[in-house]
Amino acid sequence: MKRFEDLPVRLGEVIGGYLDHLAVERGTARSTVDSYARDLHRYGQFLADVGVADLVDVRAEHLSSFLGELREGTAERTPLAASSAARALVAVRGLHRFAHAEGLLQVDVAREVSPPSLPKRLPKALSIHDVDRLLTHAGGDDVRGLRDRALLELLYSTGARISEAVGLDVDDVDDTERTVLLDGKGGRQRLVPIGRPALAALDAYLVRARPVLATRGRGSAAIFLNSRGTRLSRQSAWNALKAAADRAGIAAVVSPHVLRHSFATHLLEGGADVRVVQELLGHASVTTTQVYTLVTVNTLREVYATAHPRAHAPE
Repeated sequence: MKRFEDLPVRLGEVIGGYLDHLAVERGTARSTVDSYARDLHRYGQFLADVGVADLVDVRAEHLSSFLGELREGTAERTPLAASSAARALVAVRGLHRFAHAEGLLQVDVAREVSPPSLPKRLPKALSIHDVDRLLTHAGGDDVRGLRDRALLELLYSTGARISEAVGLDVDDVDDTERTVLLDGKGGRQRLVPIGRPALAALDAYLVRARPVLATRGRGSAAIFLNSRGTRLSRQSAWNALKAAADRAGIAAVVSPHVLRHSFATHLLEGGADVRVVQELLGHASVTTTQVYTLVTVNTLREVYATAHPRAHAPE
């Protein structure tokens, strides 16, 4: 994690304390803590440059100026996109909220500073037809093909993040109950159902391919193994998906996250409750999941137009 010796002592101490709080008490993912550390180091440098050595001396104008610098850039730094600037401001607001809760600040001046507005982007989802094509071309009958087919079937069947899928161990799949135990963000585990086609693909891989890969390693418990018999990396899993998309002739950009979007969208279009989808995706808040409901607006309009007795003006 980034050190803060180059910042004023009080700033470095409170930033370090906040990051420790996130990592130890909140169980925040390491990648998120590292991202916050970079953003807060930049914030600390900005404050030091304008003569502020302690959070107690920060005013709303400082925060607004910092946000402006993020968006406009400096001679040394390029401007950030609205999404990156918003992420940095989330880290800064969290720092001030923490300091206020710890009694280090009497007033949380960051609470009133709003992040830049972001364009509303609908998640990209494949059609059910394209998903069928993708899975059909996921792999052949060789060792690698059986593994890749099982991996892609599992991703779409469970809505797992790519890190969750490659993090699975053999004991995490219960084929009797047809469930998979996923380790999500912040150390939160969740049990999700898995469909029969995905289980069949997993079974074929576990019986016919994984033992071959396992002999090349040192007894890894991971389900998905690479050619050396160790746990498959996220990059290798991404490559397997890209290769399947190329073989299927799918023109759209396909990534593990797109497959996760497709899982959520197809569930909602099939009538699933948004809170059920929230649980399946492992979202801490239903607000995060509700963005997927925007994708189904056209479907809802079609259903309304055909089903509601007063959907159309009289002829």
